[in-house]
Parts: sequence; C-alpha cells; structure tokens
Amino acid sequence: MQNQFQVRKEMCDIGYRIWLRGYCAGNEGNHSVRIAEDRVLCTPTGVSKGFLTPDQITVVDMDGNQIDQHNPMKRTSEVLLHLQIYKARPDVRAVVHSHPPHATAFAMANIPIPEGIHPEAEVFLGKVPLTAYTTPSYKELGESVVAVMNQDTNSVMLGNHGSVCFDRTLMGAYYKLEILDAYCRILLLTRQLGRINQLTQPEIIELLKVKEKFGLSDQRLACAARGCVGADNEPFLATFEPRTRTVCACGEDGRIEKDPAAMSEGDFESLVQQVTDQIMAGVQS
Repeated sequence: MQNQFQVRKEMCDIGYRIWLRGYCAGNEGNHSVRIAEDRVLCTPTGVSKGFLTPDQITVVDMDGNQIDQHNPMKRTSEVLLHLQIYKARPDVRAVVHSHPPHATAFAMANIPIPEGIHPEAEVFLGKVPLTAYTTPSYKELGESVVAVMNQDTNSVMLGNHGSVCFDRTLMGAYYKLEILDAYCRILLLTRQLGRINQLTQPEIIELLKVKEKFGLSDQRLACAARGCVGADNEPFLATFEPRTRTVCACGEDGRIEKDPAAMSEGDFESLVQQVTDQIMAGVQS
C-alpha cells in the first residue's frame, strides 16, 4: 500500500494546478488515485480543487461506499465514473475528470478532436473518443466512457460536459489533461488562420512507429495504412471556410452581388474596369 499522506498531498497539489490553469471553476471536477485493489482515494464534493487539504480527501471502496465515516467531507458523486474506468482497466491507477475550456468546446459542439495533425498529441494522447451526453453522477456516465475506450485510450471527451484523463500515475493523468487542452487551443487558433495542414499517411505511420519505440502502444498503427487515422476529422474540417475572399464584388448597399471566385473572365475584367474608373474619377475630382 502507498504512503497515503504523500498521495493525499499530491492530490492537493494537482488540484491546485488544475484550478490555477482554469480547467475547473468553482468546485467543479474531481480526481482519484487507486491505492489498493479495493481502496480509492478521491476528492470530496463541494470543495474547489485549488483549496484542497490532505484531510479532506476521502476513501471509498470499489463499489463507491465511503470508508472513512469519521471524515466530515463526502466523496464526490462522480467517483462512480472513476471506479468503472478502474474496473475496465486494471493498469490505470489515477483518474482526473475536468472541464478544460478549449477541449470542452469540442464536446459542446459535438465535434470529435481531430487526429493526424500534431505529433505531440498523437504520441501522448492518441485517439480521443467522444461520448454522447450523459447526466453527470449517474452510472451511465462511466458506462459511456468504458464503451468507447480501448487498452490504449488515456483521454475521453464527455459530450456537453468535459474530459476524463487516466494513467498509471496521477501526474501522468494530469499531463494528459494539459496536453489535451493545449492541443485543442492550437486547433482553435488554426481555425482563426483559416487553414490547417494534415499529416500525410506515410508521416502518420512513421510517427506511430516512433511512438511504439517509446514503449507507447497504439492500435491505430495496424490500420493507419488503410486510412483509419483522421477518419473522424470531417466535423472539425467542415468548420473552415472553403476559401477566403480577397476581392468583394459589392453593390451600392454593400451586399455581395457575385462571388469573385465564381466569375467568368469577362465579368472579372468588367469588375476591374469599374474599379479603375472609380479610382480615375476620384483622381480627376
């Protein structure tokens, strides 16, 4: 069994980092650490993750029953989500549920987080599944997560809700959270730029081979040559404008009369002549 005080202290430190980065407002979010086969430490309900103290951390069994009855704090109601992940993946020893703003925006829009774009995201996150919305605190939330994850999954987006990241260590799960929100922030910035460059199929395969050399398995390597990576990217790519207008063929009321990209050569020459005439009229006056 791990030193409980050290684990509790680390849970408080991680909670402060989560709060400081704005991944959870108010008393949102929760995280846990599995300290034995039938014991889990989890954050209490109703307390900001930025102001946790070791004595507030609660202890539950694998059915969600709170063991430390002397503790005035009550365990988070969403611990049921954590427990279902632990049961489905015995290798997981820590779970962090949070509401990182940039990543949660994708969950709110029901847009899967795209793949095959950013090397670090591919190596450290891999495919991030998106679940349908399920009421928080209900057992169905955990069931929806378990249904979409596999042995390589370490992060899942919860429809209209937030994210859940898990790993062998609490720090590892927290790192996944940081990388997830940073990646989504980058994706949203590329949308402002109006374009995004996707990795080619050979580049993706090579990247997944590098990931494998790091000791990080990824089931997508077996199907990457068949185009499985990025197969769900269309909802995000559809948010980009098909082209950027650089010339506006506008009427007197300012409305676009014709899309310049759809003009014939004669129409375009006519437009150029109109602009030239207007400039010359202004010079002469």
